[in-house]
Amino acid sequence: MEILDEDENFDIDLATRVCWHYYKEGRTQEEIGGFLNLTRKRVNRIIRQALATGLVQITIDSRRSACPELESQLKARYGLRSVKVVPSPMEGMDVRSVVGAAAGQFLSETLGHSESLGVTWGGTIRAAGQNLRRREGGNTVVSLTGGLASSGPVNPYDAAALFARALGAPCRYVTAPMIADSKELRDALLRSAPVAEVLGRVRDIDRALLSAIDLTDQSKALEYGVISRSTWRSLRDAGAVGDIAGQYLDGAGRPVEHPIVERVIAAKLDQLRAIKELVLAAGGAHKAPIIRAGIRAGLVHVLITDEAAATALLDEEKPPQRQRTPAGGR
Repeated sequence: MEILDEDENFDIDLATRVCWHYYKEGRTQEEIGGFLNLTRKRVNRIIRQALATGLVQITIDSRRSACPELESQLKARYGLRSVKVVPSPMEGMDVRSVVGAAAGQFLSETLGHSESLGVTWGGTIRAAGQNLRRREGGNTVVSLTGGLASSGPVNPYDAAALFARALGAPCRYVTAPMIADSKELRDALLRSAPVAEVLGRVRDIDRALLSAIDLTDQSKALEYGVISRSTWRSLRDAGAVGDIAGQYLDGAGRPVEHPIVERVIAAKLDQLRAIKELVLAAGGAHKAPIIRAGIRAGLVHVLITDEAAATALLDEEKPPQRQRTPAGGR
């Protein structure tokens, strides 16, 4: 499934009609195409867009787990409060969509009507917001990082706004770039009243939905131009396996030393750790190293992931046992 903009060649009235015939009447895509004078290919795309934009939301009883054994093993291995593992998608489907949908359903069922919610950014966060059950309550949404220069489906500003619309809630933004041009500019922005006021409240947030940004060849940070290829290489050379809410971590969950760390505008590690419940939503085997690092850094109370990542997290290589010295040897 694609992560799409809501207005990308999307006729919501036509989509509503198509989805009514498909989901409510059980008609085939070919039947719908013939009835509405559309090609089967276009019907299929409209249905995918309807799912991606949240026009259609599919709910599965969360009391039933598709992967209970993996959930139990992960919870025990890493000492987590809760784990939700969803089936990995078939080829051609975006894992961010299925993990994000599970995260949206989890928050719909567990977020109190007066709780504050912190959010980061990314395709998984976007999908979670699209699958959040609409309500009008007393929630507040807080963006945990600065934004990107250009708008788009994964911009932290747009992600926070999406959650705020779904919850009928006010939204607090970090009105600064995600990465400043220099340490001096970063420090000045952090001292500014609008930024300091929002980040100063992070410790009091009730719950936060975090994503994990990997530094593999599949990294979306490269695709979206958040970091350059040279920065990507130097971060890997410094031992970083990815970042969570602006925290670049090594495999053991320790912050890395790197010039970009001094330019990131985001909540601090100790502020994030003070949040009452941290929910990390990330999927795909390539995300396993940064998910594991996030757990070790104390940034995960609840993990929402897929089978591939769950299996990789459980397949962590155990440290070799120390060899015994033979009798009489030294």
